[in-house]
Amino acid sequence: MTQLSRYPVADPPTAPERETTGHLLLRAYAVLVVFSAFAHSFWWNLLGFAGGAVFLAALTLGTVAIWVPRLARRRAPFPWRRLPWLALGYVALALVSLAWSSWAATTAVTWLLLAAATLQGVFLADVLTWRELLRCLEIALRWVLGLSVLLELWVAAVRHRPLLPNFTDVPPHPDPHWYWVRGNLLDPVLDPGRLQGAVGNANLLGILCLLALIVFGVRLADRAPSPVVRAVWMAVAAFLLLRSGSVTTLVALVVVAVVLGAILLMRRARSPRARTRRYALFAAVVVVGAALALLLRDRLLALVGRGEDLTGRGAIWSAVLDRATERPVVGHGFASPWLPWDPAFDGWIVDHGITVFHAHDMWLDVFLQLGALGVLVVLGVFAALVWRSWFFAVDRPRWDIRADRPYQTVSLLPPLVVAMLLVQGLTESGPIMLWGWMLVVGLSFKIKAAPLVDVGAGEASAPERRPLRTRRR
Repeated sequence: MTQLSRYPVADPPTAPERETTGHLLLRAYAVLVVFSAFAHSFWWNLLGFAGGAVFLAALTLGTVAIWVPRLARRRAPFPWRRLPWLALGYVALALVSLAWSSWAATTAVTWLLLAAATLQGVFLADVLTWRELLRCLEIALRWVLGLSVLLELWVAAVRHRPLLPNFTDVPPHPDPHWYWVRGNLLDPVLDPGRLQGAVGNANLLGILCLLALIVFGVRLADRAPSPVVRAVWMAVAAFLLLRSGSVTTLVALVVVAVVLGAILLMRRARSPRARTRRYALFAAVVVVGAALALLLRDRLLALVGRGEDLTGRGAIWSAVLDRATERPVVGHGFASPWLPWDPAFDGWIVDHGITVFHAHDMWLDVFLQLGALGVLVVLGVFAALVWRSWFFAVDRPRWDIRADRPYQTVSLLPPLVVAMLLVQGLTESGPIMLWGWMLVVGLSFKIKAAPLVDVGAGEASAPERRPLRTRRR
């Protein structure tokens, strides 16, 4: 029987604390930044080069205007020592290459893009928590996938003819590679054409779909709300991934699945000896897998409908390597991407009537631009990121004597994204420019600055705990 008392044993219930409007606006702005990075080609195709450059420059200035006052007001000091200094060293080397660049104008312009991507990566890692960052990626990728489906559907069902980007120099009868959207969404099941989506590139759409599967899957495993809606988005991402026809993405999907299995298997190890046995098993699997891939290379390429030169990439790599060996130590100067109107690149490598704007291999691209010195720096950047992201995922959260805290699902994000980027870097230069570089910088900084994720309700995380003080006698 309920009784009223003037002396309650607990405080009356209160409404949960609401987030401030300013922080909600900050998260919305972060989503816009991430979407614009992922779909940068969407803005180029929609607004033209000048309009897209103005829009992206405005986003960069907006980030500075938002971030600088926040840095001035923050109570805790900024973690300068936790910055990704190797990645910043690569940015500095790219700037210094102006002194010997064979294409100084291109170096200056593309360095501004690199600096903007670096700024955005550090900004996002600083102002967002791990789960906010994951949620930001999810919303931005939903916009990319949703716009891709709507644009493909409109071109195929309403327009009934391919859509050209907002270029001013499109030839009268362009090669299909000039099209923004080809309108292949409603093609017959037995003979479907490749989809390019809102980003206007099938390979870019495919790798973004894989990133979406990673992000959606981590959110789903983290028991985020609306699991049915998230499962639907995963189905959309899988459909667009298959219809993009990107072999690199399919290989990256297999590698990501293997890395995920390795992490889950490593988490089940109960002793250092068990971990050692698992590392030996992983090494053996990698060696055997690499050997089989080399032996069955031709059959595997034929299975996915690709030739021995990987759809023209062999000729591109040969031309890039020939020019890169002219300056093997410091390279010809930074240029990511290659600007097609620069005389050094205009007509140098042409594919389907279009001047190629990167080497289709990030290591060759770095070797061309910054020589062996640049390759060593980038190798250090990715080696450090692989090391930190791996142990971020396989080690339990720990800051005291307790060693049985549960693993955090969010910690799966960095190693899976890094695995995807490394595979993409074998046939694309995306990981060293624009959104790829933004993710590299952001994840490198976030893991160093916040190596612990929230551990659950009722228990403070490590940064919130105060050190114990001994009483003087």
